[in-house]
Amino acid sequence: MDFQGNHTLGMNRSAPNISEMGRNFSYTADDLSPFTYSTFIMPILFGIICLVGIVGNSLVICTVFKKSTPTSSVPDIFIVNLSMVDLLFLLGMPFLIHQLLGNRAWQFGETMCTIITALDANSQFTSTYILTAMSIDRYLATVYPFTSARFRKPPVAVFTICALWGLSFLSITPVWMYAQLIPLPGGLLGCGIRLPDPQRDIYWYTLYQFFLAFAIPFTLITVAYRRILLRMARSSQALTGQQCNSFRTKKVTRVAIAICLAFFICWAPFHTLQLVQLAMHQPTLPFYYAYNVAISLGYANSCLNPFIYIFLGRNVCRRIVVSVRPADVREDLSQNRIKSARGEQSESGQPLLHLVSVSAR
Repeated sequence: MDFQGNHTLGMNRSAPNISEMGRNFSYTADDLSPFTYSTFIMPILFGIICLVGIVGNSLVICTVFKKSTPTSSVPDIFIVNLSMVDLLFLLGMPFLIHQLLGNRAWQFGETMCTIITALDANSQFTSTYILTAMSIDRYLATVYPFTSARFRKPPVAVFTICALWGLSFLSITPVWMYAQLIPLPGGLLGCGIRLPDPQRDIYWYTLYQFFLAFAIPFTLITVAYRRILLRMARSSQALTGQQCNSFRTKKVTRVAIAICLAFFICWAPFHTLQLVQLAMHQPTLPFYYAYNVAISLGYANSCLNPFIYIFLGRNVCRRIVVSVRPADVREDLSQNRIKSARGEQSESGQPLLHLVSVSAR
């Protein structure tokens, strides 16, 4: 989606884009046309992200809702809401693909323009806020497991989620105010954010997004997981010789690093190029391609989180297997619990100890 002015707001993260750049580039016939890239390659990438993301997030949501226990845990509430936010955005993604295929022309009216743009921005802010809240919850569960147990309850988690949704809707106030149809060359209408004074407002808007949707949350996430890893390292040293706890520490470490890296890899290029664009008078063709790749990475974050939890989260992966083969797996789990209660050894020869699992809190 587009901005009106020298800087343009584009696909669709409600942040400055360069949809009009192609008309200003000079390139040879051998170069890949910017229009070919934006009308062919990007729709394919967005289609793959949309399909994979819908499947992944739906799988996580169904898995959490099909869990055997009647009440949801705090991590379940955060995970299912994160997946619901991403799924809500991904269901609106075909509109963006249609816009790309139609040379950025919008065919669905101004009301749908506002709704889809708001869903896009809401996905960015809400998912970032929930991911930050999850990191803080992990920090409290690991570093202060007993003192935080008093308020780490499902009702508190639900209240937190509602507050984060409210905060997100406030955060995208500029989108509600300025999302509208924008005239394009050839008598077409595009959909985007039209700031009152693009020359001036583009600076505060970009910095506003950078700090609120990336810099501050990433700082909190990094600090939280650093404290978690330090606490896990100390716990591992206190229980030297017990390999099962060492394995658990490495597993939590992998999940923590994967979550932080996924967040950073997906959003750092986008926000970095946002800041770089403020200082550019005439963006170059390589910058155009790099910017669109960064946009694709930002969208890809909506489909990466479910697979991090599925492949690295032991509990989520186990529940998926249980939902597919409930009888066999539940019987195996029951046998393992009996062995654990008796203090018997597992197949690896290590005692099945009852240790407090970070991922199970």
